[in-house]
Amino acid sequence: MYRVKQLDTRVNLASFSRWLNGQGVAHRISEEGGFQVLWLEDPAHAEPVLAALDRFMAEPEIRDAVDRQNRSPAFVGGRWQPSPRHAPLVLGIIGLAVLMVWLTAMGQNQLAAALMIIDPRDFDWSSLGGRVDALTATLASGQIWRLLTPDFLHFSWTHIIFNSVMLWFLGSQIEWFDGRARFITLFVVTSLLSNGLQYFVSGPLFGGLSGVVYGILGYCWLSQRAAPRFQFPPALVTFAVAWMVIGFTSLPELIGLGRMANEAHLGGFVAGLALAVVLPVRQRRR
Repeated sequence: MYRVKQLDTRVNLASFSRWLNGQGVAHRISEEGGFQVLWLEDPAHAEPVLAALDRFMAEPEIRDAVDRQNRSPAFVGGRWQPSPRHAPLVLGIIGLAVLMVWLTAMGQNQLAAALMIIDPRDFDWSSLGGRVDALTATLASGQIWRLLTPDFLHFSWTHIIFNSVMLWFLGSQIEWFDGRARFITLFVVTSLLSNGLQYFVSGPLFGGLSGVVYGILGYCWLSQRAAPRFQFPPALVTFAVAWMVIGFTSLPELIGLGRMANEAHLGGFVAGLALAVVLPVRQRRR
C-alpha cells in the first residue's frame, strides 16, 4: 500500500471510500495520531484519486451525487448491479437483438436483408454515388426503419454477447439516472450517425449494436465530467478507443476476427461525445 493523503478525522470519507470501491480502486483508510490516512494499492491511481478527493471535499453537489449513488437500490456494496426493473427499455432492446440473431440465423437468411440499411440484392452499391442513390430510393419507398434496424443484425454469438453486456452495463445507468427519453435520444442519434457513416464508406453488409455502445460510452465518459453519476472503470474508455484504432488496421483480420465496422464505432463515439456537450445534465434524485 502507498500512503497518498493525510486528513483530519473530522472529514467523513465513508461515502468516498464506497465510491472508490465501486470504481474498483483498491485502498484502505487508517487512523494515525489523530489523523486519517488514505492508502492506495496502485500508485498509478494516486493522481486521479487525489483530484476526485479534492472535488469531493470542495463541491457539495459532488458529495450529494456520491451519497445518492451509495443509497441507490441499483447499487450493492457500492457497485452498480441493476435488475430488469431499473432499465426495462435497455433489456427490451437486448432481448430484441438476441431474438433477431435466432430469426436471421446470424445474418444468413432473407430476413437479414430486410434489416440492412438497404437491400443489397436490389441495388448497385459498389460506388459512393450508387450507395447514395440506393439509400435515397429505399427511404423514398417508406422503408425508414432500415436506418435503425442494422443495430439488431449480428453475425456471431460472441458479437451479440459482447454488445449486450456493454449495453446493459452502461445503457442501464443512463436509463436509470438520466431517464428513458435521454436513452432513446442517444440510441436514435448514435444509430443514425454510426449506421450512416458505415454505409457510405463500405456499403450495407454490416450490423450490430457496437456503434450504439461506442456512442453510449462516449456520452458517459464526457457527461460524467460535468456531473459524476455513472460507474465504470476509466480504463474502459482507453481500451475502447485503442480497440477502435486497431480496427482500422489489418490486425483483426489477421487474427481471425474478420473486418470490423470501424466507421460505425467512430461515428457512434463522436455522436455520443457531441450529445454529452449538447444535452444538459439533469440531476435526478432516486
